[in-house]
Amino acid sequence: MAGILKFGETARRPLSEDTVDCRREGQNPHTENRRNAAPSLLQLRTWYLRDVDASSRENRMTEKRRMIPRPVHLRKIVPLVVLGVFLSGMGFGSTVSRSAQAASSLIPIRTTEPLSIEGQSSLRAVIENAKLPEMRWPDFSDYRKDVASLYDACAGGLLWIDDKQPTWQARAAVALLLKSDDEGLSADDYDGDRWTDRLSKLKPSLQYPKESDAIEFDVALTVSMLRYLSDLHIGKVNPQHPDFEIRIGEREYSLPEFLKDQVAEGSDVANIVSRVEPPYPMYRRTIYALRTYMQLARQYPNEALPATETVVAPGNTYQGVPRLTRFLRLVGDLPPDAVVATDTTIYQGALVDAVKSFQRRHGLIPDGRIDADTLEALNVPLERRVRQMQLTLERWRWLPSDYGHSAVVVNIPEFRLRAYDDQFHVAVTMNAVVGQAYGHHTPIFANKIRSVVFRPYWNVPPSIVRAEILPALLGDPDYLEKQDMDILDSLGNVINSPNITPEILQKIQSGALSIRQRPGPKNSLGLVKFLFPNEYDVYMHDTPSTELFSRSRRDFSHGCIRLEKPAELAAWVLRDNPDWTPARIRAAMDGDETQEVTLISPIPVLIVYGTVVVLQDQIVHFYHDLYDLDADLDRLLDKGYPYRD
Repeated sequence: MAGILKFGETARRPLSEDTVDCRREGQNPHTENRRNAAPSLLQLRTWYLRDVDASSRENRMTEKRRMIPRPVHLRKIVPLVVLGVFLSGMGFGSTVSRSAQAASSLIPIRTTEPLSIEGQSSLRAVIENAKLPEMRWPDFSDYRKDVASLYDACAGGLLWIDDKQPTWQARAAVALLLKSDDEGLSADDYDGDRWTDRLSKLKPSLQYPKESDAIEFDVALTVSMLRYLSDLHIGKVNPQHPDFEIRIGEREYSLPEFLKDQVAEGSDVANIVSRVEPPYPMYRRTIYALRTYMQLARQYPNEALPATETVVAPGNTYQGVPRLTRFLRLVGDLPPDAVVATDTTIYQGALVDAVKSFQRRHGLIPDGRIDADTLEALNVPLERRVRQMQLTLERWRWLPSDYGHSAVVVNIPEFRLRAYDDQFHVAVTMNAVVGQAYGHHTPIFANKIRSVVFRPYWNVPPSIVRAEILPALLGDPDYLEKQDMDILDSLGNVINSPNITPEILQKIQSGALSIRQRPGPKNSLGLVKFLFPNEYDVYMHDTPSTELFSRSRRDFSHGCIRLEKPAELAAWVLRDNPDWTPARIRAAMDGDETQEVTLISPIPVLIVYGTVVVLQDQIVHFYHDLYDLDADLDRLLDKGYPYRD
């Protein structure tokens, strides 16, 4: 994979040269001394879907890390888009509240020229109606209380305007919004093409600005920045859409407090805002990959490769060879120094190796044969790959930031498990089998592994009993015995009956009797399972069906997660239990008794859904939208603000 395009993590400039240099404008004596120095730490906290671990809600102040990006070459290509700063250091988790009570104690804004009586009335009307028709998304009802609290603190004045002209912080904030595409967001959502016109109606562009234009600019920027800060950290459509506070050092801020103190009156706007991002290194790597793919999408025309009636094998003639060569060289699967003849349509040599590389990156069998699946992946427009990254970044923002260290992460579309150490390095990785795409989805949620069970029993879920066990019993009365299964009554007692009578079948059908599989090599859970109690009754476990791990697509379960190397994961999660060495773990798996071991320190587990993965080698991997969740999210995001209707 030596020729694959990679994405380096170089430092980002907070503002580009073609935007207002707010640092030079920062010499304004009214703004220069508002803050002695920008705080060096910022960490936000969110909840991802359903966090059924109640105790973790009581530990939201857990200390976090921010990763220090290290310069990495983009396979000898400098990253094409460079913006912002990714900072190092330790931060803190946060809780969140956007209630009026949380914002009602805002310290008054610096003294500014008050609006006229008519202007104050107009401003109140806009806030009460929570609608500004001049905005791209006029309805800001979900932020009305935040906006009201900010302007209550302005004592009849505005937040971003002083003497009819924008403050330097306002210009810095606008510059951030205009660059939001680089963060996987959309400048258009924050009135991107409207700011030039708004600025032209204020000083110094216009000598005598209208008060109404100043009000429009100010409210539009307040709403846009509230949205931007929230979107950047917790996402636009976070399933829990948590309220949040922001913790800097020992101080907690509500969202409006943070906007007022650290942005509208801040001393380093660009860097403060950049710290709102999630702390995960893979999130940052995906950001860098996104910027490069945005550039590639502008360079490469959408040229579909020609379809064929048969699979194109190495050595075959294929009319799409020239186009295929251009595309694979562009995305890096074909190394720059690879020699491919330009006057031939024979599919051979380095081009075959490049297709194998492409297949590996897209979750396909890397055999070098251009079949229907490979051709479909090759013909996905780069604009669509950009959108795929944007959707993945949105999901990253949903993740709870205090689950990032020493966590076990299962990525459903990738069919892959990774366990991370405290430095976000991969400690254990393996293939996984997840829930079937049709009817048995693995749920997406966060929890903590609390115990490991060796040689477990399997209490067969009623749905599987009705759909699979009962039909098998009707065809083979000895099925239960062959599968090491017992019938249990409501008290858990084994029913010893030489024959499966119609009455027993009826009780099994109704749920009065249940089915349990005994421990052993036939057990569907294998020899070990990992428990993180949850409402879905989903867990991770071993399996006797090890042949499934060699397949490229691995959605075969009823929702639980089967593991390729369960003994390795057991050794890792039990590393703080000193008596449980790898040898003892293997003995417990091969023994005769069922044993449950409680972890000394519960370990976070995240079941996530990301169709784009950028690992430490900076290589970008794309995966099939297995459950069509990307498609659903795409449609939801297209609806625009407010998203909580």
